[in-house]
Amino acid sequence: METSAMDQRIVEFISKHHLLTLTTSASNQPWAASCFYAWSDTEQVFIITSDLSTRHGGEASLNPIVAGTIAWETKLIGRIQGIQFTGRMTACEGKSFDFAKKTYLKRFPIARLMETHLWLIKPVYIKMTHNQLGFGTKLIWERPPTS
Repeated sequence: METSAMDQRIVEFISKHHLLTLTTSASNQPWAASCFYAWSDTEQVFIITSDLSTRHGGEASLNPIVAGTIAWETKLIGRIQGIQFTGRMTACEGKSFDFAKKTYLKRFPIARLMETHLWLIKPVYIKMTHNQLGFGTKLIWERPPTS
């Protein structure tokens, strides 16, 4: 999989956190869910676990185009950081399942105790707000169309 260089500040922010808000939609109705994630820097994907019986799991099966956020809570405007992303969510199978399981269990060893249905979220666009670089500073990353 070919990837483009992602700004290291985006990678560091994603790597420091573990909870994202995922948005899905079906029948023109949006839904948001909080999901624990593991990040693969080499593949530039989020890995989450969720059953097909969940609303977001079922909706992603029908419409894999998703969006999400990761935010750091602070009352200090000059310290605000967070990302917004769009991407494609697919269920893991075969080699992608083995890779995802290894990566997810490394981040969340407790998940060994449960049956996991793993998903990859391949972001195609990330916008990071990084006020520590100056109020309203945005860092943008886009996945090349071929990868």
